[in-house]
Amino acid sequence: QVQLVESGGGLVQAGGSLRLSCVASGSFSAINTMAWYRQAPGKQRELVADTTTSGTTNYADSVKGRFTISRDNAKNTVYLQMNSLKFEDTAAYYCKALVIIKRGYYPAEYQYWGQGTQVTVSS
Repeated sequence: QVQLVESGGGLVQAGGSLRLSCVASGSFSAINTMAWYRQAPGKQRELVADTTTSGTTNYADSVKGRFTISRDNAKNTVYLQMNSLKFEDTAAYYCKALVIIKRGYYPAEYQYWGQGTQVTVSS
């Protein structure tokens, strides 16, 4: 019973900016790594950026210097600030979270995905 809800997508001109948000809700003990992926039509889903609970970040080469991932652990939220957007950034963006769910003595880590939010960059 974990839900990830993304928001912030939309249509923007090349060179513009968007800020995506993903909020996790439900019953879980903790959230480990949170990440943003994207998938363009006819393409495989690819990792854009991820961040650990301690704040360590990782970016795809194609977005380094333009995108910034951050998280607010108290709010169970991860953000993706996207600047200097290019036409090639057009894709559906998905939030992923690795969450810990504990049932008595049997905790386990599960992978959850959001439904996605569309980012369209016009040239």
